[in-house]
Amino acid sequence: MDVTTELYPRERVGLIRDAVAAADLDAVLLTPGPDLRYATGYDAHQLERLTCLAVPAAGEPFLVVPRLELPAAQASPAGALDLELVAWDETDDPYALVAARLPARPARVGVADRMWAVMALRFRAALPGAEQVAAGAVLRTLRMRKSPAELDALREAGAAIDRVHRRVPGLLKAGRTEREVGRDVHDAILEEGHAAVDFVIVGSGPNGANPHAELSDRVIAEGEPVVVDIGGTMPSGYCSDSTRNYCVGEPPAEYRAYFDVLREAQRVSCEAVRPGVTPEAVDAAGRDVIAAAGYGEYFVHRTGHGIGLESHEEPYIVAGNTEPLEEGMAFSVEPGIYPGAHGARIEDIVLCTADGVESVNRTPHDLVIIG
Repeated sequence: MDVTTELYPRERVGLIRDAVAAADLDAVLLTPGPDLRYATGYDAHQLERLTCLAVPAAGEPFLVVPRLELPAAQASPAGALDLELVAWDETDDPYALVAARLPARPARVGVADRMWAVMALRFRAALPGAEQVAAGAVLRTLRMRKSPAELDALREAGAAIDRVHRRVPGLLKAGRTEREVGRDVHDAILEEGHAAVDFVIVGSGPNGANPHAELSDRVIAEGEPVVVDIGGTMPSGYCSDSTRNYCVGEPPAEYRAYFDVLREAQRVSCEAVRPGVTPEAVDAAGRDVIAAAGYGEYFVHRTGHGIGLESHEEPYIVAGNTEPLEEGMAFSVEPGIYPGAHGARIEDIVLCTADGVESVNRTPHDLVIIG
Protein backbone atom coordinates (compact mmCIF):
# COMPACT_ATOMS: atom_id res chain seq x y z
CA MET A 1 0.00 0.00 0.00
CA ASP A 2 1.26 3.50 -0.91
CA VAL A 3 0.63 5.15 2.45
CA THR A 4 1.06 8.70 1.15
CA THR A 5 -1.36 8.61 -1.76
CA GLU A 6 -3.95 6.12 -0.50
CA LEU A 7 -4.26 6.42 3.26
CA TYR A 8 -3.48 10.14 3.36
CA PRO A 9 -4.71 11.56 0.03
CA ARG A 10 -3.99 15.10 -1.10
CA GLU A 11 -7.65 16.08 -1.14
CA ARG A 12 -8.24 15.29 2.54
CA VAL A 13 -7.14 18.69 3.88
CA GLY A 14 -9.53 20.29 1.39
CA LEU A 15 -12.38 18.13 2.67
CA ILE A 16 -11.55 19.24 6.21
CA ARG A 17 -11.60 22.88 5.08
CA ASP A 18 -15.07 22.32 3.62
CA ALA A 19 -16.18 20.80 6.93
CA VAL A 20 -14.75 23.79 8.83
CA ALA A 21 -16.80 26.19 6.72
CA ALA A 22 -19.93 24.05 7.06
CA ALA A 23 -19.53 24.10 10.86
CA ASP A 24 -19.44 27.92 10.82
CA LEU A 25 -15.88 28.00 12.15
CA ASP A 26 -13.14 30.32 11.00
CA ALA A 27 -10.42 27.67 11.40
CA VAL A 28 -9.42 24.45 13.09
CA LEU A 29 -6.08 23.99 14.82
CA LEU A 30 -4.75 20.43 14.96
CA THR A 31 -1.79 19.58 17.20
CA PRO A 32 -0.10 16.13 17.33
CA GLY A 33 -2.56 13.29 17.67
CA PRO A 34 -4.95 11.23 15.56
CA ASP A 35 -6.67 14.21 13.91
CA LEU A 36 -3.37 15.64 12.66
CA ARG A 37 -2.28 12.23 11.41
CA TYR A 38 -5.64 11.73 9.69
CA ALA A 39 -5.33 15.07 7.93
CA THR A 40 -1.70 14.83 6.82
CA GLY A 41 -0.19 11.43 7.64
CA TYR A 42 2.29 13.18 9.96
CA ASP A 43 2.67 11.19 13.19
CA ALA A 44 4.26 14.09 15.05
CA HIS A 45 5.68 13.72 18.55
CA GLN A 46 3.82 15.35 21.42
CA LEU A 47 6.30 18.02 22.53
CA GLU A 48 6.21 21.25 24.48
CA ARG A 49 7.24 22.91 21.20
CA LEU A 50 4.18 23.66 19.10
CA THR A 51 3.39 21.65 15.97
CA CYS A 52 0.05 22.75 14.52
CA LEU A 53 -1.90 22.32 11.31
CA ALA A 54 -4.11 25.36 10.76
CA VAL A 55 -7.02 24.88 8.37
CA PRO A 56 -8.89 28.16 7.83
CA ALA A 57 -12.35 28.15 6.29
CA ALA A 58 -11.12 30.81 3.86
CA GLY A 59 -7.49 30.71 2.82
CA GLU A 60 -4.77 28.13 2.47
CA PRO A 61 -3.93 25.60 5.21
CA PHE A 62 -0.42 25.56 6.67
CA LEU A 63 1.59 23.37 9.03
CA VAL A 64 3.66 25.14 11.69
CA VAL A 65 6.57 23.07 13.03
CA PRO A 66 9.63 23.70 15.20
CA ARG A 67 12.60 24.15 12.88
CA LEU A 68 14.38 21.14 14.38
CA GLU A 69 11.30 19.01 13.49
CA LEU A 70 11.09 20.30 9.91
CA PRO A 71 13.05 17.37 8.39
CA ALA A 72 10.67 14.88 10.04
CA ALA A 73 7.63 16.75 8.74
CA GLN A 74 9.10 16.92 5.23
CA ALA A 75 9.88 13.19 5.28
CA SER A 76 6.35 12.29 6.43
CA PRO A 77 3.34 12.01 4.09
CA ALA A 78 2.68 15.69 4.89
CA GLY A 79 5.75 16.57 2.86
CA ALA A 80 4.10 15.24 -0.29
CA LEU A 81 0.93 17.31 0.14
CA ASP A 82 0.20 20.73 -1.32
CA LEU A 83 0.74 22.18 2.12
CA GLU A 84 2.96 25.05 3.22
CA LEU A 85 5.37 24.04 6.01
CA VAL A 86 6.20 26.99 8.25
CA ALA A 87 9.22 26.49 10.53
CA TRP A 88 9.66 28.54 13.69
CA ASP A 89 12.82 29.18 15.68
CA GLU A 90 13.46 28.83 19.40
CA THR A 91 13.02 32.56 20.08
CA ASP A 92 9.76 32.85 18.09
CA ASP A 93 6.26 32.81 19.52
CA PRO A 94 4.59 30.07 17.42
CA TYR A 95 1.11 30.88 18.77
CA ALA A 96 1.41 34.48 17.59
CA LEU A 97 2.75 33.16 14.28
CA VAL A 98 -0.36 31.00 13.77
CA ALA A 99 -2.67 33.82 14.84
CA ALA A 100 -1.04 36.28 12.43
CA ARG A 101 -1.66 33.98 9.46
CA LEU A 102 -5.33 33.31 10.22
CA PRO A 103 -8.18 35.49 8.95
CA ALA A 104 -8.44 38.73 10.90
CA ARG A 105 -10.23 38.41 14.23
CA PRO A 106 -11.56 34.85 13.98
CA ALA A 107 -14.77 34.47 15.96
CA ARG A 108 -14.86 30.67 16.36
CA VAL A 109 -11.90 28.31 16.26
CA GLY A 110 -11.86 24.52 16.60
CA VAL A 111 -9.04 23.06 18.67
CA ALA A 112 -7.96 19.41 18.50
CA ASP A 113 -9.66 17.17 21.04
CA ARG A 114 -6.24 15.91 22.14
CA MET A 115 -4.62 19.36 22.33
CA TRP A 116 -2.79 19.90 25.62
CA ALA A 117 -4.60 22.36 27.89
CA VAL A 118 -1.53 24.59 28.08
CA MET A 119 -1.55 24.92 24.29
CA ALA A 120 -5.27 25.67 24.15
CA LEU A 121 -4.73 28.38 26.74
CA ARG A 122 -1.84 29.86 24.76
CA PHE A 123 -4.07 29.97 21.68
CA ARG A 124 -6.80 31.61 23.74
CA ALA A 125 -4.36 34.36 24.65
CA ALA A 126 -3.12 34.69 21.06
CA LEU A 127 -6.67 34.84 19.66
CA PRO A 128 -8.54 37.04 22.15
CA GLY A 129 -12.26 37.01 21.65
CA ALA A 130 -12.29 33.78 19.63
CA GLU A 131 -14.59 31.09 20.97
CA GLN A 132 -12.86 27.71 21.18
CA VAL A 133 -14.81 24.55 20.34
CA ALA A 134 -13.76 20.91 20.02
CA ALA A 135 -12.51 20.17 16.49
CA GLY A 136 -13.54 16.52 16.81
CA ALA A 137 -17.12 17.46 16.02
CA VAL A 138 -15.91 18.86 12.67
CA LEU A 139 -13.80 15.83 11.69
CA ARG A 140 -16.03 13.08 13.12
CA THR A 141 -18.10 12.44 9.99
CA LEU A 142 -14.99 12.24 7.80
CA ARG A 143 -13.16 9.95 10.20
CA MET A 144 -16.12 7.64 10.84
CA ARG A 145 -16.55 6.78 7.15
CA LYS A 146 -13.38 4.93 6.20
CA SER A 147 -11.97 5.05 2.68
CA PRO A 148 -11.18 1.81 0.82
CA ALA A 149 -7.52 2.26 1.77
CA GLU A 150 -8.42 2.67 5.43
CA LEU A 151 -10.58 -0.45 5.33
CA ASP A 152 -7.68 -2.37 3.83
CA ALA A 153 -5.44 -1.09 6.62
CA LEU A 154 -7.95 -2.38 9.19
CA ARG A 155 -8.10 -5.74 7.43
CA GLU A 156 -4.31 -5.91 7.60
CA ALA A 157 -4.42 -5.07 11.31
CA GLY A 158 -7.09 -7.71 11.91
CA ALA A 159 -5.06 -10.40 10.17
CA ALA A 160 -2.00 -9.47 12.23
CA ILE A 161 -3.79 -9.74 15.58
CA ASP A 162 -5.40 -13.01 14.45
CA ARG A 163 -1.89 -14.43 13.98
CA VAL A 164 -1.14 -13.50 17.58
CA HIS A 165 -4.25 -15.25 18.88
CA ARG A 166 -3.21 -18.40 17.01
CA ARG A 167 0.01 -18.33 19.05
CA VAL A 168 -1.69 -17.88 22.43
CA PRO A 169 -2.38 -21.60 23.11
CA GLY A 170 1.35 -22.23 23.01
CA LEU A 171 1.93 -19.52 25.63
CA LEU A 172 -0.79 -20.36 28.15
CA LYS A 173 -0.22 -23.10 30.69
CA ALA A 174 -1.05 -23.79 34.30
CA GLY A 175 1.63 -22.44 36.64
CA ARG A 176 2.49 -19.40 34.55
CA THR A 177 1.50 -15.94 35.73
CA GLU A 178 -0.65 -13.54 33.77
CA ARG A 179 2.33 -11.21 33.56
CA GLU A 180 4.58 -13.91 32.09
CA VAL A 181 1.99 -14.78 29.45
CA GLY A 182 1.35 -11.11 28.78
CA ARG A 183 5.03 -10.45 28.19
CA ASP A 184 5.14 -13.18 25.55
CA VAL A 185 1.94 -11.91 23.93
CA HIS A 186 3.39 -8.40 23.85
CA ASP A 187 6.41 -9.68 21.94
CA ALA A 188 4.19 -11.67 19.56
CA ILE A 189 2.15 -8.57 18.70
CA LEU A 190 5.32 -6.83 17.52
CA GLU A 191 6.63 -9.95 15.78
CA GLU A 192 3.38 -10.27 13.81
CA GLY A 193 3.73 -6.85 12.22
CA HIS A 194 2.51 -4.18 14.63
CA ALA A 195 4.59 -1.05 15.19
CA ALA A 196 3.36 -0.66 18.78
CA VAL A 197 1.48 -2.62 21.44
CA ASP A 198 -1.56 -0.73 22.72
CA PHE A 199 -2.79 -3.16 25.38
CA VAL A 200 -2.54 -6.75 26.59
CA ILE A 201 -5.19 -8.22 28.90
CA VAL A 202 -4.70 -11.75 30.22
CA GLY A 203 -7.52 -12.16 32.73
CA SER A 204 -7.53 -15.52 34.48
CA GLY A 205 -10.25 -16.78 36.82
CA PRO A 206 -11.86 -13.84 38.67
CA ASN A 207 -9.65 -11.37 36.79
CA GLY A 208 -11.53 -12.41 33.66
CA ALA A 209 -14.61 -10.80 35.23
CA ASN A 210 -12.86 -7.41 35.08
CA PRO A 211 -13.20 -6.16 31.49
CA HIS A 212 -10.10 -3.95 31.86
CA ALA A 213 -7.98 -6.20 34.05
CA GLU A 214 -4.31 -5.28 34.40
CA LEU A 215 -1.60 -7.93 34.07
CA SER A 216 -0.80 -9.35 37.48
CA ASP A 217 1.38 -11.95 39.15
CA ARG A 218 -1.63 -14.21 39.64
CA VAL A 219 -0.75 -17.80 38.75
CA ILE A 220 -3.03 -19.41 36.18
CA ALA A 221 -4.53 -22.62 37.58
CA GLU A 222 -5.79 -25.77 35.90
CA GLY A 223 -9.44 -25.50 34.86
CA GLU A 224 -9.49 -21.68 34.83
CA PRO A 225 -10.94 -19.72 31.93
CA VAL A 226 -8.71 -16.92 30.60
CA VAL A 227 -9.84 -13.84 28.67
CA VAL A 228 -7.19 -12.55 26.25
CA ASP A 229 -7.93 -9.08 24.84
CA ILE A 230 -5.11 -7.61 22.75
CA GLY A 231 -4.47 -4.82 20.30
CA GLY A 232 -1.79 -2.72 18.69
CA THR A 233 -1.04 -0.09 16.08
CA MET A 234 0.24 -1.06 12.65
CA PRO A 235 2.91 0.89 10.72
CA SER A 236 0.01 2.38 8.75
CA GLY A 237 -1.27 3.98 11.97
CA TYR A 238 -4.41 1.84 12.03
CA CYS A 239 -5.30 -0.29 15.04
CA SER A 240 -6.25 -3.85 15.89
CA ASP A 241 -8.38 -5.13 18.78
CA SER A 242 -9.65 -8.67 19.35
CA THR A 243 -10.71 -10.81 22.31
CA ARG A 244 -10.78 -14.58 22.51
CA ASN A 245 -11.27 -17.03 25.37
CA TYR A 246 -9.10 -19.91 26.52
CA CYS A 247 -9.07 -22.49 29.28
CA VAL A 248 -6.20 -24.58 30.62
CA GLY A 249 -8.04 -27.87 30.97
CA GLU A 250 -11.77 -28.40 31.29
CA PRO A 251 -13.74 -25.28 32.35
CA PRO A 252 -16.50 -25.22 35.01
CA ALA A 253 -19.94 -26.28 33.79
CA GLU A 254 -21.50 -22.92 34.65
CA TYR A 255 -18.90 -21.21 32.47
CA ARG A 256 -19.75 -23.46 29.54
CA ALA A 257 -23.42 -22.54 29.95
CA TYR A 258 -22.99 -18.78 29.69
CA PHE A 259 -20.20 -18.96 27.12
CA ASP A 260 -22.63 -20.56 24.67
CA VAL A 261 -25.08 -17.70 25.34
CA LEU A 262 -22.31 -15.15 24.75
CA ARG A 263 -21.29 -16.71 21.46
CA GLU A 264 -24.89 -16.52 20.22
CA ALA A 265 -25.21 -12.90 21.39
CA GLN A 266 -22.07 -11.89 19.54
CA ARG A 267 -23.28 -13.62 16.37
CA VAL A 268 -26.67 -11.94 16.53
CA SER A 269 -25.16 -8.49 17.08
CA CYS A 270 -22.82 -8.93 14.12
CA GLU A 271 -25.68 -10.06 11.89
CA ALA A 272 -27.65 -6.93 12.83
CA VAL A 273 -25.00 -4.67 11.26
CA ARG A 274 -25.94 -3.04 7.96
CA PRO A 275 -26.38 0.50 6.62
CA GLY A 276 -29.35 2.30 8.14
CA VAL A 277 -29.42 0.26 11.36
CA THR A 278 -28.71 2.28 14.50
CA PRO A 279 -25.82 1.45 16.85
CA GLU A 280 -28.31 1.07 19.72
CA ALA A 281 -30.14 -1.61 17.72
CA VAL A 282 -26.89 -3.55 17.28
CA ASP A 283 -26.29 -3.22 21.02
CA ALA A 284 -29.82 -4.38 21.82
CA ALA A 285 -29.64 -7.42 19.54
CA GLY A 286 -26.99 -9.20 21.57
CA ARG A 287 -27.99 -7.69 24.90
CA ASP A 288 -31.49 -9.12 24.54
CA VAL A 289 -30.05 -12.62 24.03
CA ILE A 290 -27.94 -12.29 27.17
CA ALA A 291 -30.83 -10.87 29.21
CA ALA A 292 -33.23 -13.59 28.07
CA ALA A 293 -30.81 -16.23 29.34
CA GLY A 294 -30.69 -14.58 32.76
CA TYR A 295 -27.25 -12.96 32.50
CA GLY A 296 -28.29 -9.38 31.72
CA GLU A 297 -26.84 -7.91 34.93
CA TYR A 298 -23.42 -9.32 34.03
CA PHE A 299 -23.13 -7.46 30.71
CA VAL A 300 -21.83 -4.17 32.10
CA HIS A 301 -20.44 -2.23 29.13
CA ARG A 302 -21.44 -1.05 25.66
CA THR A 303 -21.32 -3.53 22.80
CA GLY A 304 -18.59 -1.75 20.87
CA HIS A 305 -16.50 1.22 19.83
CA GLY A 306 -15.26 2.60 16.56
CA ILE A 307 -11.67 1.97 15.51
CA GLY A 308 -9.21 3.45 13.06
CA LEU A 309 -6.27 5.68 13.96
CA GLU A 310 -7.43 5.25 17.56
CA SER A 311 -8.39 2.07 19.38
CA HIS A 312 -11.53 3.82 20.60
CA GLU A 313 -13.28 6.38 18.41
CA GLU A 314 -16.73 6.98 16.97
CA PRO A 315 -19.17 5.40 16.36
CA TYR A 316 -19.96 3.90 19.76
CA ILE A 317 -22.29 0.88 19.73
CA VAL A 318 -24.41 1.71 22.74
CA ALA A 319 -27.98 2.43 23.80
CA GLY A 320 -28.90 6.01 22.98
CA ASN A 321 -26.81 6.25 19.81
CA THR A 322 -29.43 6.61 17.10
CA GLU A 323 -27.19 7.89 14.28
CA PRO A 324 -27.64 5.30 11.51
CA LEU A 325 -24.69 3.18 10.48
CA GLU A 326 -23.19 3.90 7.07
CA GLU A 327 -21.08 1.97 4.63
CA GLY A 328 -17.42 2.33 5.59
CA MET A 329 -17.89 2.53 9.35
CA ALA A 330 -15.67 0.23 11.41
CA PHE A 331 -16.20 -0.81 15.01
CA SER A 332 -15.94 -3.62 17.52
CA VAL A 333 -18.73 -6.01 18.47
CA GLU A 334 -17.75 -7.33 21.90
CA PRO A 335 -20.48 -8.41 24.29
CA GLY A 336 -19.31 -9.86 27.59
CA ILE A 337 -20.64 -11.78 30.58
CA TYR A 338 -18.85 -11.36 33.92
CA PRO A 339 -20.47 -13.27 36.81
CA GLY A 340 -17.50 -12.81 39.18
CA ALA A 341 -15.66 -16.11 39.54
CA HIS A 342 -14.70 -15.83 35.87
CA GLY A 343 -15.85 -13.98 32.76
CA ALA A 344 -15.86 -14.05 28.99
CA ARG A 345 -15.89 -11.62 26.08
CA ILE A 346 -15.88 -12.25 22.33
CA GLU A 347 -14.69 -9.37 20.18
CA ASP A 348 -14.36 -8.84 16.45
CA ILE A 349 -13.71 -5.68 14.49
CA VAL A 350 -16.38 -5.43 11.82
CA LEU A 351 -16.90 -3.23 8.77
CA CYS A 352 -20.31 -1.97 7.70
CA THR A 353 -20.54 -2.84 4.00
CA ALA A 354 -23.04 -1.88 1.31
CA ASP A 355 -25.09 -5.02 1.95
CA GLY A 356 -24.23 -6.04 5.51
CA VAL A 357 -21.15 -6.73 7.57
CA GLU A 358 -17.60 -8.02 7.19
CA SER A 359 -15.43 -9.15 10.09
CA VAL A 360 -11.71 -8.45 9.82
CA ASN A 361 -11.04 -11.08 12.50
CA ARG A 362 -11.25 -14.67 11.29
CA THR A 363 -10.14 -16.82 14.24
CA PRO A 364 -12.92 -19.10 15.58
CA HIS A 365 -15.13 -17.88 18.43
CA ASP A 366 -15.04 -21.25 20.17
CA LEU A 367 -13.55 -21.64 23.63
CA VAL A 368 -10.01 -22.91 23.09
CA ILE A 369 -9.18 -25.77 25.48
CA ILE A 370 -5.47 -26.10 26.18
CA GLY A 371 -3.98 -29.35 27.36
